[in-house]
Amino acid sequence: MNRRSVMFATLALGLTAKSASARPPFKLTGNPAPLLSPPFQDAKGQKLTLSNFAGRVVLLNIWATWCPPCRAEMPALDALQRKLGGPDFEVVPISIDRGGIDVARSFYREIGIRNVGLYWGEDLRVQLAFAAYGLPTTLLINRRGQELSRAFGPKAWDESAAIAQIARVIDAG
Repeated sequence: MNRRSVMFATLALGLTAKSASARPPFKLTGNPAPLLSPPFQDAKGQKLTLSNFAGRVVLLNIWATWCPPCRAEMPALDALQRKLGGPDFEVVPISIDRGGIDVARSFYREIGIRNVGLYWGEDLRVQLAFAAYGLPTTLLINRRGQELSRAFGPKAWDESAAIAQIARVIDAG
């Protein structure tokens, strides 16, 4: 195959490829994995672990205000919580900012986050316990506190593919 053929084949592939944002964010394998849960705190300073969310599907997002992709996806996480949040589902974004929860609180006010809860955890403890080696890292957790899948990097959580995939997990029980 000559250089020109490769160029046209690449162009054709790019035109026919499905948009990354139209793809579901998770690859569900059907093998839930147990999770450790470090303590973290909510906006009132109450200590929590994942067991506080037992019985709900959780989208756990590990992020920081100094991470541009994390900042960019926060409005989509807020919209996802507004759309699906309730007794069966919750978005739990845990900030790992070294300045504590007040740094995340200021960021929420700055960009108008209103639907997702405010959570903070010690950076190293959270990253090690959830094996989050890059930010943002997002885990989809079933009602029994087991990891179903994880996604790395920012995602379009408020787009139909993500909403539909998470809604199916919620409906599956």
